[in-house]
Amino acid sequence: MLLDGKVALVTGGSRGIGRAIAELFAAQGAKVAINYAGNVKAAEETKAAIEAAGGEALLVQANVADADAVEKMVQTVTDAFGTIDILVNNAGITRDGLLMRMKEDDFDAVINTNLKGVFHCTKTVAKLMMKKRSGHIINMASVVGLIGNAGQTNYAAAKAGVIGFTKSAAKELAARGITVNAIAPGFIETDMTASLPDKVREATLAGIPMKKLGKPEQVATAALFLATDCSSYITGQVIHVDGGMVM
Repeated sequence: MLLDGKVALVTGGSRGIGRAIAELFAAQGAKVAINYAGNVKAAEETKAAIEAAGGEALLVQANVADADAVEKMVQTVTDAFGTIDILVNNAGITRDGLLMRMKEDDFDAVINTNLKGVFHCTKTVAKLMMKKRSGHIINMASVVGLIGNAGQTNYAAAKAGVIGFTKSAAKELAARGITVNAIAPGFIETDMTASLPDKVREATLAGIPMKKLGKPEQVATAALFLATDCSSYITGQVIHVDGGMVM
């Protein structure tokens, strides 16, 4: 198994892309810490699914926007599993709205979770990785951070920030044997896209050369590649998993 003996922390790991990553990593032999913010039921279902398949998982509740909560979360994981070899910064929220109507609280909430959360988790976990001079950090960006999207100035700004953060952190941590990469998913079949009106869905598909939405598992396999030594000479990169949407 590709991740046998490794420990992974997946933020926002209870649903959608995060759940797919957590389940795949566990299936590949990793002990997986599943971070969630508030949806206990979804987190427990993900943990149960991993354990039913013979994997090992730990639930850790924390708001990644809170630095103290992140410190406690990382301590909980290391107390249970001894270390953290892989960090997947996947936790994210949306508070969509047109620029002229967007409330400051909605802008701040998205930046604090989607971007500042990456800062908190990376800074805390990198301390562990630097000591052992190894580790893989994978940040979840988005095609929206590359091309923008009407009604998502906050989300686009946060995801563009994640890309810049990824490249800078990669340069700082490379000499310590730590890779830092990002994945930019396109439109993936999740709870977020399930509620899209038919016209929006049709317009979206028209802009995707492969003419279909992606699946969370297809993002998870890209994360698996970046979490293994198969990608040991790759850092500071953004892998697009988008059916050719952004070329």
